[in-house]
Amino acid sequence: MITFLHGTMVEAFPTHVVMDVHGVGYHVLIPLSSYDRLPAPGVTLKILTHLTVREDAHIMYGFMTTGERDLFRLLVNHVSGIGPKTALDVLSGMTVISFKSCVVAGDIASLSKIKGIGKKSAERIVVELKDKVGVAAAWEAASAANAPTPEEARINDAVLALIALGFKQPDAHKAARAVVAKNGAATEEEIVRESLKQMI
Repeated sequence: MITFLHGTMVEAFPTHVVMDVHGVGYHVLIPLSSYDRLPAPGVTLKILTHLTVREDAHIMYGFMTTGERDLFRLLVNHVSGIGPKTALDVLSGMTVISFKSCVVAGDIASLSKIKGIGKKSAERIVVELKDKVGVAAAWEAASAANAPTPEEARINDAVLALIALGFKQPDAHKAARAVVAKNGAATEEEIVRESLKQMI
């Protein structure tokens, strides 16, 4: 198993990066949560990885934090019906801390707003992850100590609202971040309204 790549980031997109490691180019799929943390192309980078081997392909997924990779693996390995693509959608649609808080609280409504996660999938996630030994208690402690900032919560809620209106996740995420960069005090409604102006 390849656990990380350390090399030069050649290209970066909201869905993937291309890494040059000793002259070998690796195509690595990433969530939006990791895309936000990437440096500029041409910079040396260490990215955590998870390799999926199929009959027709070897697919590598990359993450900028251990928390993202741990959640990805938890979803793929322990929730029936959740594959790597949907696990990436989860990480792109909600922060790790917000997701864990929703699982602990049994917040089906918020989870089902994530792209690729319907009500039944959200219910399955809560049931199958909450029952993991020690997970709920650890997540409750982590959620209390590392609750998302008000700004992160506003951006997350605005992005979910934009996705519900039919916009693509990367576009909604980029627009919402741009609005908050200009006006850090923007409310969720203002973020949605200004983002719509950018995207329409």
